[in-house]
Amino acid sequence: MEPPLDREVQDYALEASASCRELVDQMARAGGFTAVKLARARDILRAMIEDKECTTFLSFPAALMATGCRGVLRDLVRRKMVDVVVTTCGTLDHDLARTRGAYYHGAFSMDDAALHDAGVFRLGNVLVPSKTYGTGLERTLRAFFQALWEKGERKLSGWKLLELAGDRLGDESSLLYWCARRGIPVIVPALTDGAFGYHLWSFGQEHPEFVVDPMQDETLLSDRVFQSKRTGALIIGGGVSKHHVLWWNQFGDGLDYAVYLTTAVEHDGSLSGARLREAVSWGKVGVDAKRVTVEGDASLLLPLLHASLAEG
Repeated sequence: MEPPLDREVQDYALEASASCRELVDQMARAGGFTAVKLARARDILRAMIEDKECTTFLSFPAALMATGCRGVLRDLVRRKMVDVVVTTCGTLDHDLARTRGAYYHGAFSMDDAALHDAGVFRLGNVLVPSKTYGTGLERTLRAFFQALWEKGERKLSGWKLLELAGDRLGDESSLLYWCARRGIPVIVPALTDGAFGYHLWSFGQEHPEFVVDPMQDETLLSDRVFQSKRTGALIIGGGVSKHHVLWWNQFGDGLDYAVYLTTAVEHDGSLSGARLREAVSWGKVGVDAKRVTVEGDASLLLPLLHASLAEG
């Protein structure tokens, strides 16, 4: 069999005024391992967003919300580039906390015992003051739950609770605010796995009739999949948010478009490390789907993708 020698590797030729779109366009021609995948990811996302009969899922873990990528994720929602958000509880914590106070630059190599004594949490190389994330967040959430209780709310879906939280915030820096404003549901399968969920549980100890019904969230996901002609997903990182998107889409013959950004390895058999080609075997990604897995840090890849898409 003759090798397909039909596409030459071309050198980058970037001018000082080159845009992000031009950079990613050249990645497709220049080659260079992951660069080609990033260019393909951009093209798949563009096709997915422009497909008006496609329901688009955005899946990501909480860590990115502690970084400037919060602005990218928020803008994807603000521009209505996605239809459903699936994430983890820490996303709620960081989004709400950052409406109350700043996070700061740190380093991976800092003295964690000294940080503990100073009342500062470390998330990688991001520093989170405990007064912002801890007691301040607790007061905010307690007041929110109390207000709902006084209005007569008793049993809510998770997505409705988060929509009400976004409405209450009224803060344009917030992802939850824009999800509520754009009518984009936020699904958190492990709602108790973080500060938001803990304070929800704590409030429920005093108000046992105030409960969240996760089955209503599952019904929403089921409805979105079964009512969609096509589905697509931008999946960032692994864990429960990734799996939840893939799990529900297997019942609709799998995703038609899929982009996965990951730093995990696949040789340990983990869900986070599993490439999209593995999901094809489960029917979670369609056999003929437009798909690509891009290996790399999402804090670098995601802004490049977004900027390239935003330029048209």
